[in-house]
Amino acid sequence: MIIGFTFNKIAIERKGRLKGKISVKHDLQLKEVTEQALTFKEHNKGVSFNFDFMIFYEPKMGSLSINGDVMYYNEPKKVKEILDTWKKTKKLAPDVSLEVINTILSRCNIKALELAEDLNLPAHIPLPKVEIEREKYSSYIG
Repeated sequence: MIIGFTFNKIAIERKGRLKGKISVKHDLQLKEVTEQALTFKEHNKGVSFNFDFMIFYEPKMGSLSINGDVMYYNEPKKVKEILDTWKKTKKLAPDVSLEVINTILSRCNIKALELAEDLNLPAHIPLPKVEIEREKYSSYIG
């Protein structure tokens, strides 16, 4: 279960005027997975996932980088299993990966949208739009 989330570093940059077709690329990397002491749980160990979330506006129009940590708690046996697996393979069990990555994406995408708007960069994910529905048979002559 996720018990904490922290942004450590946020950097965003816009380079020049936006023009032409802009493509947006995303990247998410888990950098480190470490044991973390907890002071408020009976089993006083959890897992800290350090990550880098990045967005690139091409052709070199801007970039955003977020570094942070996700704190995860589970029973001691599961914590040991997560740490051992990461140490050997640099991978996570699907259930843990799903929870951690979805949390990172949720928090970082919201922050990135806010920051991109401040710098007049386009949204990096599609946003819902309202459209006017035209009459279905406006051109029909009967």
